[in-house]
Amino acid sequence: MRDDDNLTTERPTFVTHLECAMEGDHYPADQLHNLSKAGKPLLVRYDLAGVKKALTKDALAERPADLWRYRELLPVRKCADIVSLGEIATPLIRLPKLSQKLGGGEIIVKDEGRLPTGSFKARGLVMAVSMGKALGISHMAMPTNGNAGAALAAYASHCGIKTTIFCPADTPEVNVSEIELQGATVYRVNGLIDDCGKIVGEGKAKVGWFDTSTLKEPYRIEGKKTMGLELAEQLGWDLPDVIFYPTGGGTGLIGMWKAFAELEAIGFIGKKRPRMVAVQASGCAPMVRAFAAGTEHATRWEDAHTIASGIRVPQAIGDFLILRAVRESKGFAIAVDDEQISSALSEVAREEGLLLCPEGAATYAAYKQSLSDGRVTRNDRVMLFNCATGLKYPLPPVTRTLDRHKPIDYAQFQA
Repeated sequence: MRDDDNLTTERPTFVTHLECAMEGDHYPADQLHNLSKAGKPLLVRYDLAGVKKALTKDALAERPADLWRYRELLPVRKCADIVSLGEIATPLIRLPKLSQKLGGGEIIVKDEGRLPTGSFKARGLVMAVSMGKALGISHMAMPTNGNAGAALAAYASHCGIKTTIFCPADTPEVNVSEIELQGATVYRVNGLIDDCGKIVGEGKAKVGWFDTSTLKEPYRIEGKKTMGLELAEQLGWDLPDVIFYPTGGGTGLIGMWKAFAELEAIGFIGKKRPRMVAVQASGCAPMVRAFAAGTEHATRWEDAHTIASGIRVPQAIGDFLILRAVRESKGFAIAVDDEQISSALSEVAREEGLLLCPEGAATYAAYKQSLSDGRVTRNDRVMLFNCATGLKYPLPPVTRTLDRHKPIDYAQFQA
């Protein structure tokens, strides 16, 4: 087996059409689309009966362990259109010390920071760019809080597609520099991510770029759903009891819920589903508010603020899909404040040696809160998503120093 078998071996494809997530009307595959006529996200549909006949667990197990092993359940039809920077299967990291400390069930972190560009945005954007290449797109644009823009810039540059990216003015410098260095033209905007999104939307007609905003094209969901395919396979085709997912635009939560349905349809799993928990920051929690109110859509969150910039999304176009997945799974939406996020990040790093990003730390804070208030039991096996490497974010300073010109008191090291 070659390491690039999944990228070079032609395999049967099963995409049949696209479908409006709200109205259910159909759109042809293999054509450029943004939103449906109703202004809602489009979902890729497959001939799942055909997939069931073509793909077995044994065949899957023999393939290289990367995102592209699931080709029969992905939209890219030809190897020549795959744009890859090495999308490995991300590891599951157990946190036994913290599980014992909290007296809860097994805690597992899926560490997405191991992907290209250091975040789970690579999953969605590798699929969007590969399909962009297949469909002849020459210029892509998007709004970003940082990591998505970096992923789009990297993949688009790799295959020669021009990119223009807009980010809020307070986006961390490391993200803005990363985007620019990887070939995009990036602009800071004095607003939030939805303000950036308006610029992209208005420029679609004026500039001619393709709007690659979250859920405004059909294929980022397909990339993100591989998180669900992958964790199911890694757990021996079982699923955790609860998934805590950091939720801004919610593409990954929606994608995983779609993945579980597809896996059941092809006979790889049964009817068991995890409870899906949408984790937000208390300074930007439109889904939590909508969930509590019992509404289908979430109104815009004004004055959005949080240290977890990746989930600072005041209004999500896929709000109804997020809330649908949460409710169908008997899950819930929960908000944690910035102090809890900072404390969680420090606790996991010091106790388990795993450096989470703020958004990933929010899921651990949410788990602790849910365990305390009884929404999660002490027998539940939980999956937390660390969506990016913690090395992309500011870390606390170290102030201890030693003067090499003075005698060293080695007793201090024994404390």
